[in-house]
Amino acid sequence: MKTQENIPQPARAKVEKIQVNSSQVSTFVSDWVQENDSRVVGWRRHLHRNPELSHMEYLTTDFIMETLSAAGLQPERLPTNGVVADIGPVNEPMIAFRGDIDALPIQEVTGLDFASEVPGVMHACGHDMHTTVVLGLAVALAAFVDAHGPDALGVRVRFIFQPAEEVMDGGATEVIAAGALNGVSQIFALHCEPKLRSGEVGLRVGAITSASDVVEIVLRGTGGHTSRPHLTSDLVFAAGLVATQLPLQFTRRVDPRSGTVVTFGAINGGATFNAIPEEVRLLGTFRTADVSVWRQGEELITELVEDIVRPTGAKVEIRYTKGVPPVSNDDVSTSLLAQAVKEVDPHALKEAPQSSGGEDFSWYLEHVPGSMARLGTWNGKGERPDLHQPDIVFDERALRVGIRMFAGVVEQFRQDREWPEGVGL
Repeated sequence: MKTQENIPQPARAKVEKIQVNSSQVSTFVSDWVQENDSRVVGWRRHLHRNPELSHMEYLTTDFIMETLSAAGLQPERLPTNGVVADIGPVNEPMIAFRGDIDALPIQEVTGLDFASEVPGVMHACGHDMHTTVVLGLAVALAAFVDAHGPDALGVRVRFIFQPAEEVMDGGATEVIAAGALNGVSQIFALHCEPKLRSGEVGLRVGAITSASDVVEIVLRGTGGHTSRPHLTSDLVFAAGLVATQLPLQFTRRVDPRSGTVVTFGAINGGATFNAIPEEVRLLGTFRTADVSVWRQGEELITELVEDIVRPTGAKVEIRYTKGVPPVSNDDVSTSLLAQAVKEVDPHALKEAPQSSGGEDFSWYLEHVPGSMARLGTWNGKGERPDLHQPDIVFDERALRVGIRMFAGVVEQFRQDREWPEGVGL
């Protein structure tokens, strides 16, 4: 990942710091959010009512394109689905904000007036919230430029609406390949966090999510009668060794502080009580918060599984599907988010725990520094819900917090940069 020193900087010759209204953008956006609250909520409810699965976000993309175009922006459709749009002077350093747009194959049971109208599909991870925050920021900044002139923003901002975050063949790599990071110096994102109260924002320097890979282990060997296991490879026994010993072996091969976890979700083999099968399959995940451990995960799992199974005589085939690296938040980018949160509410900032979930925002951070925030969405009533559940309800008041936080990041880039002499706002 690039370091802060790699970020392109404006020319240092004859530089002076331009003095501007320290709250102009953030104040404007805050007022805009208050005046357009019902409009923003309406966008979110439209998206929630009309969810689309990964790689199928055609109508969602159309809606984003139409909304940005109506605000005077010139959005570009990505090769499949998704949108990129820019605003601000073309000769200024660029920052980016990413929102993911896909939904999950879950049947909603919230009973909301704007519940999903698509059978078996639901925005159960809050991507409709993420998209609305970035969309709201884009339209608010377009209104700021309309009010103050084309160069008033003083920094170039890119809005990335990414498809297919929820699947292993995720959309982030496609978006990057399409050039969405070209010219970007730093990138920011947020993710709904129902464990935090609405109005709160969780931040963390370093890994905030884990790498997440899929591991399928296929064991094959001689089957036979359960009365004569010594004449077989006893694959059920071998599978039991793998399921119990592989996680244990990792505790002695990698740093326990790395947050590395191997867990099996399925073991399939055999059909009856008195016959040892000729094939057993184990399916699970490999997760770690350490990118160096992630890079050697497949090699290490292969070595350990073969060592565990060798005494049984079983043959091993490992099918390893690489997922995403950890989201590792840059310290400088995270401090910018922290300051922006404090501007919204001095008491809103919380420390986010490191999650074992995966997020493909990590691919952007392999190219440019950036940070992802955890946006509190619990309304304070009842038990705190969990993501990817059919009854989860997100507090829409969090939309205002997210938009204002991102506007605060833009404000800091306006204020805290040195500008070449002669470049004005």
